[in-house]
Amino acid sequence: MSRELTVGQVAERSGFAVSALHFYERKGLIRSHRTSGNQRRYDRDVLRRLAIVRMGTELGVPLSEVAEALSHVPVGHTPSADDWRRMSEHWHDKLNRRIVLMTRMRDELNGCIGCGCLSTVSCPLMNLNDQLAEEGSGPRRLMREGSETYKS
Repeated sequence: MSRELTVGQVAERSGFAVSALHFYERKGLIRSHRTSGNQRRYDRDVLRRLAIVRMGTELGVPLSEVAEALSHVPVGHTPSADDWRRMSEHWHDKLNRRIVLMTRMRDELNGCIGCGCLSTVSCPLMNLNDQLAEEGSGPRRLMREGSETYKS
């Protein structure tokens, strides 16, 4: 089995469109080289890197943070379980915070989420006389630090 893959093979194996592969290459997340006929070829380690891109973005990690994490993995080195562990430990607190906020939002979708829009003098549902304005801007009820599950 050849160590090099065509862009079509990488697209098929990774589940990403060819255009996405080109985009990730421009962003520096993956790397290809050119044949003498000027065709793109990828080393097999690109599949693991793309799996990390997929998992990071599926978890809601911004692509810039995925790119930063992958920048610590040498080019040509297949990311290992230890590499993934380091990345996931770095994202752990952010993901926990996102879980808390998403759970709150899911549980409060049928009511006011305390948007803190500041244009409202009085919210008849949950923010009578705009009391939340004293706490600051933004979705104050949703992001209230008083909860034991909230971490900034």
